[in-house]
Amino acid sequence: MNNIPTMTKNLLIVNFLTFVATWVLQLRGVDLTNLLGLHFFLASDFHFYQFFTYMFLHGSFTHIFFNMFALWMFGAVIERVWGPKKIIFYYICCGIGAGVAQELVQYVSYSIEGLAAYQYVNAGGVQMTTDAYINLWTTIGASGAVYAILLAFGMIFPNERLFIIPFPFPIKAKWLVAGYIVIELVSAMSGPGDGVAHMAHLGGMLFGFLLIRYWQKHPDSSQRFGRSRGQEFFENMKRRYDQCQQDQRNNRMHAEETQRRRETDEEYNARKRQNQEEVDAILDKIRKSGYDSLTKEEKQKLFDQSHQS
Repeated sequence: MNNIPTMTKNLLIVNFLTFVATWVLQLRGVDLTNLLGLHFFLASDFHFYQFFTYMFLHGSFTHIFFNMFALWMFGAVIERVWGPKKIIFYYICCGIGAGVAQELVQYVSYSIEGLAAYQYVNAGGVQMTTDAYINLWTTIGASGAVYAILLAFGMIFPNERLFIIPFPFPIKAKWLVAGYIVIELVSAMSGPGDGVAHMAHLGGMLFGFLLIRYWQKHPDSSQRFGRSRGQEFFENMKRRYDQCQQDQRNNRMHAEETQRRRETDEEYNARKRQNQEEVDAILDKIRKSGYDSLTKEEKQKLFDQSHQS
């Protein structure tokens, strides 16, 4: 834990403590998910603070484990590049953005189903009021913010190779991000039956993309976040990484240019002698065994030589 940057470590701790508190209080009859989870904005249990609190709640150990594992894996790197103030601003904004995206999707569903016209609905064979039904539309989890962190890693280190289970080969970060986007889109289009807020994931990534693009176009706007002691080190590391990539491209271009350079007289004469020896051997073979005895390569060599002459 001592090697994890401050803000990433604090986010991990807060999420796990909230998960434990949810479990303990539930045994005492207090439902934190109902109080702090993000309800549909037309429901009676909706409150604006839920746009913030919902992202610290999780429904199961598997849910929180994978979210926190991804936050630890990618968030620590991003914090060392950006610093603690910038990453927490990004994390919270993208988490709220993911909640907004989920609310919009729920409103579309609410409108399509025409729920405003009904006082009661039948849900799973149980009749309940429409307000009680839409109060069940509750979103929890840090996935939207975590997906935004993954996007940031892919945009900052697009060619970084990662080993991802179950693939036995490394995958570039940019393709990993693209793969997650495709999976979430397909899952969202397949239907809402799996209980996962896929559009919230995509919403978090969308807000993250817009925020990063804004910072790229307005670099002065991000200076107010300040710099951490480790930030300069990782910025230098990224510059060295980019410079290494550029040097490799320059070396390849230099090698190609070297291959295209004009031959010296000595090299030219040596190549001509070798070609002539090969042609003489082919001609000697024709005299002994006829033209039909030549291989396809020998015929092509003789053809090329005759056109060069």
